[in-house]
Amino acid sequence: MPASTGVVRHDLYKQHLAGLPHVESPQRLQVIYDMLDATDMASSFVTISPRPATHDQLALVHSRSHIERVAATDGMAHVSLDPDTQTTPLSYQAAKLAVGGLFSLVDNIFDGTTKNGFALVRPPGHHAERDRSMGFCLFNNVALGARYAMDTYNIKKILIVDWDLHHGNATQKTFYTDPNVLYFSTHQYPYYPGTGSLKEVGHGDGMGLTVNVPMLPGYGDGDFFKILREILHPVASAFKPEMIFVSAGFDTYAGDPLGGMKVTPLGYAAMTRLIMELAREYASERLAITLEGGYNLTGLRESVKAVLKELIGDSILTTSNIEDLEKGAEPFVVKDVIQVQRHYWPMLLR
Repeated sequence: MPASTGVVRHDLYKQHLAGLPHVESPQRLQVIYDMLDATDMASSFVTISPRPATHDQLALVHSRSHIERVAATDGMAHVSLDPDTQTTPLSYQAAKLAVGGLFSLVDNIFDGTTKNGFALVRPPGHHAERDRSMGFCLFNNVALGARYAMDTYNIKKILIVDWDLHHGNATQKTFYTDPNVLYFSTHQYPYYPGTGSLKEVGHGDGMGLTVNVPMLPGYGDGDFFKILREILHPVASAFKPEMIFVSAGFDTYAGDPLGGMKVTPLGYAAMTRLIMELAREYASERLAITLEGGYNLTGLRESVKAVLKELIGDSILTTSNIEDLEKGAEPFVVKDVIQVQRHYWPMLLR
């Protein structure tokens, strides 16, 4: 059976150095690429060669002044754009290729080469605002990918799920008034970057289309599973997206140096399965995942592997695993989110 899942990869992504030493290092991709090459998994995927995004394409989300500011770092030994965000000689080229990698994945999904895929790219993107690089991010890969899909393929409704440890402030801001994009985020709160409270629900035409699930440290597999099942599924089912994007951060992994969560590869597989169900039901299976955070190298490798195996139908989950995830009390935050969101999504009322 031919592969129907795409993987975007390129060695240029490893040439961006966020600082020395820095947790957002090239080794993050190296361990993932090595995992793909050292197993029988590589033959299960369509390898997608990315192309760099153009200035005009970057301007779908970013200001010209921001694009030029990042472009000006090209070839320079070291530039600090933000206390957490630095560039080295090839960072600008890698960042354009990261965005273009997501564009290439979208193209492959729409031309029928693949039905879903994972853009294994860096630098990450969900903190990069219209006019500002921050939080290790230069350009907002997922926001640009969504805009590209809407502009190029006339997609009317897009769901973005962000399961990174940190709230995707810039992705939220990009679509805060947009009636065609549903942004759903699970994140540790209060924590960097300080956004993502329950009360941030969108504005104007986008009212109710931002769903934030702010969590205290300690949440694990069962908690995330229940949050997606009890909140995301009914809301997304009412919204009926035509394509789904995932900002996949793995810094919620148990043992991540930046996080306080307790998610394991089983949890990431379960979340992927729930999102794939939505993609099958409403989006003709169109699902594009892009890498965000995740800094425990072993956890990152095994968690990405679990997601990839779920995408190709070779799940690590068993019936017993699912039963275990369903056990235990519902997280308190579910009731808190429903209390706020029921005004926009009456199906959440119990």
